[in-house]
Amino acid sequence: GMGGLGKTTVARVVYDSFRWQFKGSCFLANVREVFAEKDGPRSLQEQLLSEILMERANICDSSRGIEMIKRRLQRKKILVVLDDVDDHKQLESLAAESKWFGPGSRIIITSRDKQVLTRNGVARIYEAEKLNDDDALTLFSQKAFKNDQPPEDFVELSKQVVGYANGLPLALKVAP
Repeated sequence: GMGGLGKTTVARVVYDSFRWQFKGSCFLANVREVFAEKDGPRSLQEQLLSEILMERANICDSSRGIEMIKRRLQRKKILVVLDDVDDHKQLESLAAESKWFGPGSRIIITSRDKQVLTRNGVARIYEAEKLNDDDALTLFSQKAFKNDQPPEDFVELSKQVVGYANGLPLALKVAP
């Protein structure tokens, strides 16, 4: 889904809630951004292996990294989040097939591009949607006023803010 819907936030909550059920886990944030850097693919592979194995992993190039991921993780039940994936090459170098990992492993991928997921045979796709006006007002009120409803003298202003945010949860988040 589009940016600002809360895909990363939901993935983080799921990750934090369930990671203890796995032998290893890793949350790779901003895959799109990091992958584009000079040494991005290799550094993401190193982070993946280092966090799951809880030891420093050294990878000289990304094709060796793929082999290392397969070899070291194929018997481990792991949880991995790949956040903000926008290209099939990113999946190919980090988690191309479920058989790279042990039985019961779960790979969660957030993406703005559904095609990236369908092209790679992702098993289940959940689409994030904008909030309706009532839910948006509740979220805004909880963040801004620590209450489910805005105070009476802020109702109109709150509704304007919610209208401006157009149902995007990220736009409704208010700094404390």
